[in-house]
Amino acid sequence: MENLTKVLVIDNNKNVLTKIEDQFSSHAVIKVVKTIENGIEALDYILNNKNEFDIIIMDLILPEIDGLTILEKMKANNIKKKVIILTSYKKEYTINMTNTYGVSYYMLKPFSMLALETRILELSNNIFTKAKELNEQEREVHIAISKLLHQLGIPSHIKGYSYIRECVFLFYKNSDAYSGITKEIYPEVATRFSTTASRVERAIRHAIEVSWTRGDYDLMEEIFGNSVAFDRAKPTNSEFIATIADRLRYDKKLIKI
Repeated sequence: MENLTKVLVIDNNKNVLTKIEDQFSSHAVIKVVKTIENGIEALDYILNNKNEFDIIIMDLILPEIDGLTILEKMKANNIKKKVIILTSYKKEYTINMTNTYGVSYYMLKPFSMLALETRILELSNNIFTKAKELNEQEREVHIAISKLLHQLGIPSHIKGYSYIRECVFLFYKNSDAYSGITKEIYPEVATRFSTTASRVERAIRHAIEVSWTRGDYDLMEEIFGNSVAFDRAKPTNSEFIATIADRLRYDKKLIKI
């Protein structure tokens, strides 16, 4: 199949291998071509079968040789493949080392299968053309979100600002995701920022509290007055994200993406 994205998965945890293999067993454009548990075997396969796969999903902690060694050997042999690191190892030095080898994404375990699928598709040639067409529209939406968050008094230097911006953008693209904000959107944002969903939730709550003390009162009442008891309580995280997204969605200057 010409447009199939072929994936090699390297992990010493059989449960992870099975989970990923089962997830994509009937996928329209993603195919797991091989799963390997051992670092030496993985390196041998990569060196001798470089045309059999497009993307590598790999843990750093492997028997025999580790993931960093595999990345080093790939670079030495001029094997240029898109790589997603999927690991529980989160030392800053190690993350920086993977960047020197051109790793595309660094994802922490436990991971969201939806987030992994999104990362694979982003790296796949199957969506590059569409992504280019959407870039300008997405940029316009991001600018609008940033402007509104500043007006609401959320400073850009706090973590919650970036998390809210990503959550609003994801909800803007999928208005049916309200019930999945905590189960799907938080894990997705956490993956993008190499953190946890619970930390995302706490940082967003803090950002909303900051907003409630320093934001434009008239604007806040205009936006949130109909969705929450503005004079009595702050909105929940989900209410805040959904209301901001709805505000943007009804702005006719923005194109729905």
